[in-house]
Amino acid sequence: MIDSYVALDVETTGLNPKLDKIIEIGMVRVRAGEIAAEFETFVNPGRALEERITELTGIRDEQLADAPDISEVISETLQFIGGDILVGHGILFDYSFVKRAAVNKRFVFEKEGIDTLRLAKAFLPELQSRSLPFLCHYYEIEHNAHRALPDAKAASELYRKLAMLFYRGNETAFEPNRLLYQAKRETPITIPQKEQLYKLLDRHKLTVDYQVEKLTRNEAGRIIARLLAEYGR
Repeated sequence: MIDSYVALDVETTGLNPKLDKIIEIGMVRVRAGEIAAEFETFVNPGRALEERITELTGIRDEQLADAPDISEVISETLQFIGGDILVGHGILFDYSFVKRAAVNKRFVFEKEGIDTLRLAKAFLPELQSRSLPFLCHYYEIEHNAHRALPDAKAASELYRKLAMLFYRGNETAFEPNRLLYQAKRETPITIPQKEQLYKLLDRHKLTVDYQVEKLTRNEAGRIIARLLAEYGR
């Protein structure tokens, strides 16, 4: 049984790593089954949070206003993970967001992981839910849902619980799998795009819930195309 790893969780503005952004990262480094180190940071997504995200996580825009950009914390994030195997509940989701951020800074990030959601589906098919909050309640694991560090800690505890109950005789199910997610590097918004976007916003007296300077080239292109379609040149 693997008892040294990094449990990872991220909170985000949505579910699509191509369109949404990280707002919080939480990790615990586990050695011999015990937490040896913790990592936690807010991340400024460069946009206002939707009400549903604030309701889900309790994170508010003012908490993120002075937080670092993902480009400022991705190196430290990868250093904390190091060569460890990742553990998480639906770990591919968290990995995909971190990998996209890594690729954007030209870092190589290829990992193996153990997914507690996959394990729960395999060994607990009779339960009405296999969500992390439900399973933590089921196994009486302390959990503050939908915050990154508590979720990472809870996933680690859940992994240990599932291993204690089901590892013997099911060893292959607990082996880490390569995490597969393809990400292409995103380039920042160009100067001509900034000029055009600022002119459109000024001309049509528009207020927006995103920071123009933090947009990628693709994001800026989609916004400009939408504004031109709606308001014309």
